[in-house]
Order: sequence, then C-alpha cells, then structure tokens
Amino acid sequence: MPEDTTAEQAAPEDLWRLRRSIDNIDTALVAMLAERFRVTREVGQLKARHRLEAVDVAREEAKVARLRENAARAGLDEDFAEEFIRRVMAEVVRQHRIIAEEG
Repeated sequence: MPEDTTAEQAAPEDLWRLRRSIDNIDTALVAMLAERFRVTREVGQLKARHRLEAVDVAREEAKVARLRENAARAGLDEDFAEEFIRRVMAEVVRQHRIIAEEG
C-alpha cells in the first residue's frame, strides 16, 4: 500500500472516519459476494445433477430488470448496476460450467 501523502496526513478526522466507513462497507461487500457465490455453487451442483443448462436467460433478464429498478430507487446509476450484476452472473455461469464438467 502506498504511503500517505502530506495532504492525506493533514486530512481532517471526518475524512478518516468516512474512509473507515468505506473500508468497512468494502469488507461487507466482499463477504456478501463470497456468500452469494457459495449459494450459487450449490445451484450449480443441483443443475449438474439434474442436467440443467448453466444459463437461464429468462431469469437473468428478469434479474437485470429488477436490479435496474432497485438501482434507480436507490439513486444509483442503472447502467453501472447492470454492468456489475452481469459480471457477477458471468462468473456464476463460468463456475456452473466447471461444476457440470467435473460432475
């Protein structure tokens, strides 16, 4: 990690408090993603056992639409939210295909 610059060292306590909050939120996001992938691995195992496709396009599109609505209500950029969830879903599909090949 780079050393603090002089400006950062002189930053007011409020800035440090906010940065600590951001760090805590980032830690929670990683934990939530890890839990999401734990659950989706279980889904992948079920799909493999029942010889279901790794991708459910209808569900993915419904999920994206719902996420865009949630993002708009939360004041987040809908395109960013969609890009994020599509990246997550792509990783899930990749994992499901690996599970199916191993199973």
